[in-house]
Amino acid sequence: MKGTKGRRRFIDYPRQGREGPRRWLPSWRQWLSTVALGLGGLAGLFAVVYAKVDIPGENALAGQEASVYYWADGSQMVSVGAVNRQNVALDKVPDSVENSVISAENATFYSDPGISFQGIGRALVAMVSGGDTQGGSTITQQYVKNTYLSQDQTLTRKVKEFVIALKVNNQKSKRDILRGYLNTSWFGRGSYGIQAAAHAYYGIDVTKLNPSQSALLAALLKGSEQYDPGLSKANHARAVARWKWILDRQVATGKMSARERAKYRTFPEPRALAKPTSQAGQTGYLVDIANKFIKADTGLTDKDLARGGYRIHTTFDKQRTRRLEKAVTDVRRTTLDPKKRAEDAFVEFGAASVRPKDGAIVALYGGTDATRHFSNNADTTAVPAGSAFKPFVLAAALQQQSDEPSPEASATPVPHTAPPPAVTDRALPLTLRGALLKGQNPPFVQAGKEIGLKPIRDLAVASGLRKESMARLEQTFPLGTSAPSAVRMASAYTTFANGGLHTDPYAVTSLTHHGRPVPGPHRPEPHQVLDAGVAQEVSGALEELGLRTLGKDDGAAAKRPVAAGRTEPGDRLKSAWFIGGPPAGVPDLGKDPGADGPAPVRPGRTPTAADGDEPTTAVTMFRNKPGAPDLLPMQGVGGADSEMGTAIPPKVWSAYRQAP
Repeated sequence: MKGTKGRRRFIDYPRQGREGPRRWLPSWRQWLSTVALGLGGLAGLFAVVYAKVDIPGENALAGQEASVYYWADGSQMVSVGAVNRQNVALDKVPDSVENSVISAENATFYSDPGISFQGIGRALVAMVSGGDTQGGSTITQQYVKNTYLSQDQTLTRKVKEFVIALKVNNQKSKRDILRGYLNTSWFGRGSYGIQAAAHAYYGIDVTKLNPSQSALLAALLKGSEQYDPGLSKANHARAVARWKWILDRQVATGKMSARERAKYRTFPEPRALAKPTSQAGQTGYLVDIANKFIKADTGLTDKDLARGGYRIHTTFDKQRTRRLEKAVTDVRRTTLDPKKRAEDAFVEFGAASVRPKDGAIVALYGGTDATRHFSNNADTTAVPAGSAFKPFVLAAALQQQSDEPSPEASATPVPHTAPPPAVTDRALPLTLRGALLKGQNPPFVQAGKEIGLKPIRDLAVASGLRKESMARLEQTFPLGTSAPSAVRMASAYTTFANGGLHTDPYAVTSLTHHGRPVPGPHRPEPHQVLDAGVAQEVSGALEELGLRTLGKDDGAAAKRPVAAGRTEPGDRLKSAWFIGGPPAGVPDLGKDPGADGPAPVRPGRTPTAADGDEPTTAVTMFRNKPGAPDLLPMQGVGGADSEMGTAIPPKVWSAYRQAP
């Protein structure tokens, strides 16, 4: 017994010979043993994982499926070709490309083990916290992700990337890894690899890239959607800043002398954006709009879409799109003559049709040809709306009057904060209605003072216009200084036709990838923006304006009433608009052949445009010289009878409506 009592325990815990809290605190030897066992366990686990994870076969990027876009009737619109990639040997790549890429992405590339523990730590923290998981990888890790793995941002994929990067680094030379990285990286503009990028951005072979151009292409590796200078002014500013940083970084890492750096002070502007020939005509604009909705609803990027394998079913009506394009082409040919009138030069058209009952974009006109005129005129936010914005002011006045309780209906006195008498009685709305029909501006400026500019803006935004397209809230705001797109103007006007209900526009009905549904694209739900009576009154005023505007040109106007807004010659702005569609309370009598007939109308409910399929269509016209920052004046466009060009968009709308 004595010997047994004096024998030391295998694990001295709680610690013998200690009193109080010290008896329960592990010794430094116990701490050290625990850490050693933990590290040993992790090492053993890593050894097992390292042995089990093999380097998979390379992704066959060049054999990826094309993505196919479909019309609303299910027929194929266009097949956007397989991945644009051309492999190139590293000895064909200039040193300036290699130096730019390594300096920007991974300065220790030639000396590191292929992984960055610090970068992995940051990526894991970001992944757990829901942040961006793209940063922190070495060139070897990015090559592994591009070549062997999916683009999923998951912990499992990150662990595989870590292990495979170590194996690749041990089995391949750094030169082979760099070559693979340059040939598989995404540079934007549909190009995978440095060779395709050199052609996409500068129209030259990779061998001809100079250090300045190389630095710009290296900047794109951080994300072409943010750094392609041709996409936006903000992108251009970011691209210039990163281009400068990469050149300076090469000096700091010893890859370029300060004397050499001093030669590159002018930003190497890439060539203009271009669409593939398969997207000629309106097709490229339709694809552009569809992709914007996909990216907004699903989180997919241009890089994801460029990998192919998608099937995109859209809301676009093939016949309506062709009729709209023909209407613009015919009116342009008969009303504009740049050879005789200099004012007719640089004229651009944009148009969009939105179905009131569900917000579907059924047709658009983005320009003469998406492969030659890249900017989508149906989606531009640089063209002021002018008097076409005034119906929202009228609606705001009527809505404020509708919201104000009458003294008879309230037992309490009307507070001093109530709207002024001009809003609570019928004076202001009646004045605005008359001013809308006569093209007068002062009453709308006065309305802005009485109603408030913010309520007008808020109602316009609730009706479908984007807040970022709204102008500053100053005195002229009610006169249409804001610059919404044709898509959004058509969408917002459906609110008047649809009893005050608004449904946000959409362009994609379903999306699959390699046969599997992709969650995200959805049909927006309608929401009430205006009282039905207010929408009816605004629509009535627009119907009268439509009859005045189209009476001479649209022989069918009397049989098929039109609710229309337009710009006026007195606007003296640099645009001309016409927005027309079915008025509230008038169902579409011209339902497309093959449909099941008009939707049933509930007893006691006034029929609205939602009961038919006739869309609301916005047509805009402006002058824009390529490369110029500002729009050109409209005076003289189309000759003296065109009223500063404002008579031309109604002609386009009428031709579109009457086309067979």
